[in-house]
Amino acid sequence: MSTGRISIALWIVAFVLTVILAVFQRMTGPSYPKRGRTVSTAGEEVRFRLPRSHGGPGGLEVSISPPPEIRRGVLEWRRYPTNDPWTSVSLSRGEDGHLSASVPNQPPAGKVEYRLLLDGDGGRLVVPQDEPVVARFRADVPAWVLIPHILAMFGSMLVSTRALLEVLRPSTPEPRRTVLVAMGLLMIGGLFLGPVVQKFAFGAYWTGWPNGSDLTDNKTLVAFIAWLPATILALKGRKLWAAVVVGWIVMMGIFLIPHSLRGSEMNWSEGEIKTGAVMNENLSNLAG
Repeated sequence: MSTGRISIALWIVAFVLTVILAVFQRMTGPSYPKRGRTVSTAGEEVRFRLPRSHGGPGGLEVSISPPPEIRRGVLEWRRYPTNDPWTSVSLSRGEDGHLSASVPNQPPAGKVEYRLLLDGDGGRLVVPQDEPVVARFRADVPAWVLIPHILAMFGSMLVSTRALLEVLRPSTPEPRRTVLVAMGLLMIGGLFLGPVVQKFAFGAYWTGWPNGSDLTDNKTLVAFIAWLPATILALKGRKLWAAVVVGWIVMMGIFLIPHSLRGSEMNWSEGEIKTGAVMNENLSNLAG
């Protein structure tokens, strides 16, 4: 096989691996819609896809396609984590037959928990049945910063994966330019545009170490440190094999950590945005 075809094949493999990793990260994150299915009292299967994130103005729209025996229902919600009483909003039926209602807009980093109570001839159906859905609100992030951020982070994963495949090939030149491009994309997407996105969304540029324990910021920092040895060796013209392999394993390992875990969260009792682990305040003090 010619060198050009090998290069194209490696880019295709790198792209497929990157897409798989990116989709896995996205689907396992706390902002990805909660999907599931349950069975109504009449034995009908009810599928649902309930949002867990909302950006910009307006309320959080919640919708479900009910089985025929469901006549009406309500959306119950309250601030999270609190012992507030549940607020009920009647579900309205649209022309498409879906039942829907909205949770009122909350301040950036404010979280709510909600559930649907559907009533029909056979009784009441709670969706989801296990526990309420937790959703986080954020301010609007302009597309001019969000799209380049996403593209740069994806590009960094893609190019670093390409560098890995290159060093695994025997008797090939060191992929120094590829290593440097991967670092450049990581710095642009993660260390520059990432904080700008967070500033728009939650009002703070950086909530990772040493300012907080936001996993999204911290894992970007770890990825930078992990790829730094390969970058330095590439600049010095040294052997890259070990640094690229170790750097890629660490980078992809931390990138697989679900996005937005331990992120910004409104402390309702203090009216301030906190970052890190779920707060441990006594919920009785958060009521009201």
